[in-house]
Amino acid sequence: MKNLPLFLILLTFIACQPEKKPTASAGLAKPTALSYKYDSVKVYSKHPVSEAENIKDTSKAVISYPVFEVEKINQFIAQKVLSSANPDEQYANYQDFATAFIKNFDDYTNENKDYIQTWFMDGKVEVTEQKPQYLSMLYTYVNYAGGAHINSSFNYLNYDPENQVEIALDSLIKPGSMPALTAVAEKIFRKNENLSPSASLKDIYFFENDKFSLNQNFSITNNGLKFLYNPYEIKAFAFGTTELVIPFADLKDIARPNSLLNPLN
Repeated sequence: MKNLPLFLILLTFIACQPEKKPTASAGLAKPTALSYKYDSVKVYSKHPVSEAENIKDTSKAVISYPVFEVEKINQFIAQKVLSSANPDEQYANYQDFATAFIKNFDDYTNENKDYIQTWFMDGKVEVTEQKPQYLSMLYTYVNYAGGAHINSSFNYLNYDPENQVEIALDSLIKPGSMPALTAVAEKIFRKNENLSPSASLKDIYFFENDKFSLNQNFSITNNGLKFLYNPYEIKAFAFGTTELVIPFADLKDIARPNSLLNPLN
Protein backbone atom coordinates (compact mmCIF):
# COMPACT_ATOMS: atom_id res chain seq x y z
CA MET A 1 0.00 0.00 0.00
CA LYS A 2 1.49 3.30 -1.07
CA ASN A 3 -1.10 5.99 -0.43
CA LEU A 4 -4.24 5.55 1.62
CA PRO A 5 -6.96 8.22 1.20
CA LEU A 6 -7.47 9.91 4.54
CA PHE A 7 -11.23 9.69 4.60
CA LEU A 8 -11.07 5.90 4.21
CA ILE A 9 -8.56 5.69 7.06
CA LEU A 10 -10.78 7.75 9.33
CA LEU A 11 -13.95 5.85 8.48
CA THR A 12 -12.23 2.52 9.09
CA PHE A 13 -10.72 3.73 12.35
CA ILE A 14 -13.92 5.11 13.79
CA ALA A 15 -15.94 2.07 12.72
CA CYS A 16 -13.50 -0.28 14.43
CA GLN A 17 -13.47 1.35 17.85
CA PRO A 18 -13.59 -1.33 20.57
CA GLU A 19 -16.16 -1.48 23.30
CA LYS A 20 -15.13 -0.50 26.81
CA LYS A 21 -15.24 -4.14 27.93
CA PRO A 22 -11.68 -5.55 27.79
CA THR A 23 -11.05 -8.41 25.37
CA ALA A 24 -8.29 -10.99 25.54
CA SER A 25 -5.59 -10.86 22.89
CA ALA A 26 -6.15 -13.25 20.01
CA GLY A 27 -3.85 -16.12 19.23
CA LEU A 28 -2.53 -16.70 22.76
CA ALA A 29 -3.41 -20.12 24.15
CA LYS A 30 -2.12 -19.27 27.60
CA PRO A 31 -0.79 -16.15 29.38
CA THR A 32 2.74 -15.08 28.44
CA ALA A 33 4.93 -12.09 29.24
CA LEU A 34 3.27 -10.32 26.29
CA SER A 35 -0.31 -11.27 27.08
CA TYR A 36 -2.61 -8.26 26.92
CA LYS A 37 -6.20 -7.13 26.85
CA TYR A 38 -7.76 -3.98 25.45
CA ASP A 39 -9.38 -1.36 27.64
CA SER A 40 -10.67 2.17 27.06
CA VAL A 41 -11.85 5.37 28.66
CA LYS A 42 -14.68 7.52 27.37
CA VAL A 43 -15.56 11.06 28.45
CA TYR A 44 -18.64 12.93 27.21
CA SER A 45 -19.44 16.58 27.53
CA LYS A 46 -22.55 17.36 29.56
CA HIS A 47 -23.26 20.35 27.33
CA PRO A 48 -25.36 19.66 24.22
CA VAL A 49 -24.33 21.67 21.18
CA SER A 50 -27.81 23.12 20.90
CA GLU A 51 -30.67 23.99 23.24
CA ALA A 52 -33.14 22.59 20.71
CA GLU A 53 -34.93 19.56 22.16
CA ASN A 54 -34.43 17.48 19.01
CA ILE A 55 -30.63 17.93 19.06
CA LYS A 56 -28.87 15.71 21.57
CA ASP A 57 -25.35 15.65 20.10
CA THR A 58 -22.42 16.48 22.31
CA SER A 59 -18.66 16.08 22.23
CA LYS A 60 -16.76 13.00 23.33
CA ALA A 61 -13.21 11.77 23.85
CA VAL A 62 -12.29 8.09 23.58
CA ILE A 63 -8.92 6.44 24.20
CA SER A 64 -8.41 2.68 23.76
CA TYR A 65 -5.19 0.86 24.53
CA PRO A 66 -3.70 -2.57 25.31
CA VAL A 67 -2.97 -3.47 28.93
CA PHE A 68 -0.01 -5.84 29.30
CA GLU A 69 0.96 -8.00 32.25
CA VAL A 70 4.34 -6.23 32.17
CA GLU A 71 3.83 -2.82 33.77
CA LYS A 72 6.85 -1.20 32.10
CA ILE A 73 5.21 -1.75 28.71
CA ASN A 74 2.05 -0.05 29.95
CA GLN A 75 4.12 2.87 31.22
CA PHE A 76 5.85 3.16 27.84
CA ILE A 77 2.53 3.25 25.99
CA ALA A 78 1.01 5.78 28.39
CA GLN A 79 4.01 8.09 28.12
CA LYS A 80 3.72 8.13 24.32
CA VAL A 81 -0.03 8.67 24.30
CA LEU A 82 -0.20 11.29 27.03
CA SER A 83 2.44 13.45 25.35
CA SER A 84 1.03 13.11 21.83
CA ALA A 85 -1.41 16.00 21.68
CA ASN A 86 0.73 18.61 23.42
CA PRO A 87 4.20 17.69 24.75
CA ASP A 88 4.05 20.70 27.08
CA GLU A 89 0.97 19.37 28.88
CA GLN A 90 1.34 16.85 31.69
CA TYR A 91 -1.45 14.31 32.23
CA ALA A 92 -1.50 11.76 35.04
CA ASN A 93 -3.48 9.13 33.12
CA TYR A 94 -5.76 8.49 30.14
CA GLN A 95 -8.79 9.75 32.02
CA ASP A 96 -7.15 13.13 32.62
CA PHE A 97 -6.11 13.31 28.96
CA ALA A 98 -9.66 12.72 27.71
CA THR A 99 -11.18 14.99 30.35
CA ALA A 100 -8.88 17.86 29.37
CA PHE A 101 -10.09 17.68 25.77
CA ILE A 102 -13.73 17.83 26.86
CA LYS A 103 -12.98 20.70 29.24
CA ASN A 104 -11.57 22.69 26.33
CA PHE A 105 -14.81 22.12 24.45
CA ASP A 106 -16.95 23.10 27.44
CA ASP A 107 -14.92 26.25 28.04
CA TYR A 108 -15.18 27.22 24.38
CA THR A 109 -18.93 26.67 24.17
CA ASN A 110 -19.51 28.59 27.41
CA GLU A 111 -17.83 31.58 25.78
CA ASN A 112 -19.49 31.04 22.39
CA LYS A 113 -23.14 30.34 23.07
CA ASP A 114 -24.09 30.13 19.39
CA TYR A 115 -21.48 27.50 18.59
CA ILE A 116 -23.27 24.32 17.43
CA GLN A 117 -20.47 22.03 16.30
CA THR A 118 -19.41 18.93 18.20
CA TRP A 119 -15.79 18.06 18.86
CA PHE A 120 -14.39 14.57 19.13
CA MET A 121 -11.15 12.85 20.01
CA ASP A 122 -10.35 9.22 19.18
CA GLY A 123 -7.05 7.75 20.32
CA LYS A 124 -6.31 4.10 19.65
CA VAL A 125 -3.21 1.98 20.34
CA GLU A 126 -3.25 -1.33 18.49
CA VAL A 127 -0.69 -4.15 18.63
CA THR A 128 0.58 -4.79 15.09
CA GLU A 129 3.69 -6.97 15.51
CA GLN A 130 4.52 -9.22 18.45
CA LYS A 131 7.64 -11.34 18.94
CA PRO A 132 9.80 -12.21 21.97
CA GLN A 133 12.30 -9.46 21.07
CA TYR A 134 9.97 -7.05 19.35
CA LEU A 135 6.65 -5.38 20.04
CA SER A 136 5.22 -2.86 17.59
CA MET A 137 2.04 -0.86 18.12
CA LEU A 138 0.27 1.69 15.95
CA TYR A 139 -1.05 4.74 17.78
CA THR A 140 -3.81 6.43 15.79
CA TYR A 141 -4.89 9.85 17.01
CA VAL A 142 -7.82 11.58 15.33
CA ASN A 143 -9.56 14.69 16.59
CA TYR A 144 -11.70 17.59 15.57
CA ALA A 145 -11.75 20.80 17.59
CA GLY A 146 -13.16 23.22 15.07
CA GLY A 147 -11.47 24.42 11.93
CA ALA A 148 -11.46 23.31 8.32
CA HIS A 149 -11.00 19.57 8.78
CA ILE A 150 -10.17 16.67 11.05
CA ASN A 151 -6.65 16.34 12.42
CA SER A 152 -4.96 12.95 12.42
CA SER A 153 -1.66 11.23 13.06
CA PHE A 154 -0.51 7.61 12.83
CA ASN A 155 2.64 6.69 14.74
CA TYR A 156 4.40 3.42 15.46
CA LEU A 157 5.63 2.58 18.95
CA ASN A 158 8.54 0.11 18.96
CA TYR A 159 9.57 -1.72 22.11
CA ASP A 160 12.06 -4.40 23.14
CA PRO A 161 10.24 -6.58 25.74
CA GLU A 162 13.38 -8.50 26.70
CA ASN A 163 15.46 -5.45 27.59
CA GLN A 164 12.41 -3.26 28.33
CA VAL A 165 13.54 -0.29 26.24
CA GLU A 166 12.22 1.64 23.28
CA ILE A 167 13.73 0.59 19.95
CA ALA A 168 15.29 3.44 17.99
CA LEU A 169 16.12 3.26 14.29
CA ASP A 170 19.82 3.89 14.95
CA SER A 171 19.98 0.73 17.06
CA LEU A 172 18.99 -1.39 14.05
CA ILE A 173 21.46 -0.13 11.45
CA LYS A 174 25.23 0.06 11.29
CA PRO A 175 26.85 3.29 12.52
CA GLY A 176 27.04 5.87 9.75
CA SER A 177 24.70 3.94 7.45
CA MET A 178 21.76 6.35 7.52
CA PRO A 179 22.75 7.89 4.14
CA ALA A 180 22.82 4.42 2.58
CA LEU A 181 19.42 3.57 4.07
CA THR A 182 18.00 6.86 2.80
CA ALA A 183 19.34 6.21 -0.70
CA VAL A 184 17.72 2.78 -0.83
CA ALA A 185 14.45 4.21 0.49
CA GLU A 186 14.45 7.02 -2.06
CA LYS A 187 14.67 4.56 -4.96
CA ILE A 188 11.65 2.73 -3.59
CA PHE A 189 9.80 5.98 -2.95
CA ARG A 190 10.39 7.24 -6.48
CA LYS A 191 9.23 3.93 -7.95
CA ASN A 192 6.08 4.00 -5.83
CA GLU A 193 5.37 7.59 -6.82
CA ASN A 194 6.15 7.00 -10.53
CA LEU A 195 9.02 9.48 -10.43
CA SER A 196 12.19 9.30 -12.48
CA PRO A 197 15.54 9.24 -10.59
CA SER A 198 16.10 12.90 -11.48
CA ALA A 199 12.56 14.24 -11.07
CA SER A 200 12.26 17.24 -8.74
CA LEU A 201 10.47 16.84 -5.42
CA LYS A 202 9.81 20.56 -5.16
CA ASP A 203 6.31 21.08 -6.53
CA ILE A 204 4.33 18.24 -4.94
CA TYR A 205 6.23 17.20 -1.82
CA PHE A 206 7.17 18.95 1.42
CA PHE A 207 10.64 17.52 2.03
CA GLU A 208 13.02 20.02 3.60
CA ASN A 209 15.19 21.66 0.92
CA ASP A 210 13.31 19.47 -1.60
CA LYS A 211 15.53 16.54 -0.66
CA PHE A 212 14.13 13.12 0.18
CA SER A 213 14.52 12.07 3.80
CA LEU A 214 13.33 9.32 6.13
CA ASN A 215 11.49 9.98 9.36
CA GLN A 216 11.58 7.93 12.57
CA ASN A 217 8.06 6.53 12.16
CA PHE A 218 8.76 2.88 11.37
CA SER A 219 7.74 -0.70 12.03
CA ILE A 220 9.41 -4.03 11.28
CA THR A 221 6.99 -6.27 9.37
CA ASN A 222 7.26 -9.68 7.75
CA ASN A 223 8.03 -7.91 4.47
CA GLY A 224 10.74 -5.57 5.70
CA LEU A 225 11.29 -2.18 7.32
CA LYS A 226 8.18 -0.03 6.87
CA PHE A 227 8.09 3.76 7.14
CA LEU A 228 4.92 5.82 7.43
CA TYR A 229 4.52 9.53 6.65
CA ASN A 230 1.55 11.33 8.17
CA PRO A 231 -0.86 13.70 6.42
CA TYR A 232 0.82 17.07 5.81
CA GLU A 233 4.24 15.60 6.54
CA ILE A 234 5.40 15.21 2.93
CA LYS A 235 2.19 15.77 0.93
CA ALA A 236 -1.01 17.78 1.02
CA PHE A 237 -3.68 16.71 3.51
CA ALA A 238 -5.90 15.20 0.79
CA PHE A 239 -3.29 12.54 -0.02
CA GLY A 240 -3.53 11.02 3.46
CA THR A 241 -0.68 8.81 4.65
CA THR A 242 2.22 7.50 2.57
CA GLU A 243 3.99 4.23 3.31
CA LEU A 244 7.10 2.61 1.90
CA VAL A 245 8.60 -0.78 2.70
CA ILE A 246 12.29 -1.61 2.35
CA PRO A 247 12.68 -5.38 1.81
CA PHE A 248 15.11 -7.23 4.07
CA ALA A 249 17.22 -8.12 1.03
CA ASP A 250 17.97 -4.41 0.52
CA LEU A 251 19.06 -4.06 4.15
CA LYS A 252 21.73 -6.78 4.26
CA ASP A 253 24.64 -4.30 4.06
CA ILE A 254 22.92 -1.73 6.29
CA ALA A 255 21.47 -3.72 9.19
CA ARG A 256 23.49 -4.40 12.30
CA PRO A 257 24.56 -8.06 12.62
CA ASN A 258 21.97 -10.16 14.45
CA SER A 259 19.52 -7.27 14.57
CA LEU A 260 15.77 -7.41 14.09
CA LEU A 261 16.33 -6.44 10.46
CA ASN A 262 17.79 -9.88 9.88
CA PRO A 263 14.80 -11.97 8.69
CA LEU A 264 16.27 -15.06 10.38
CA ASN A 265 15.45 -13.54 13.80
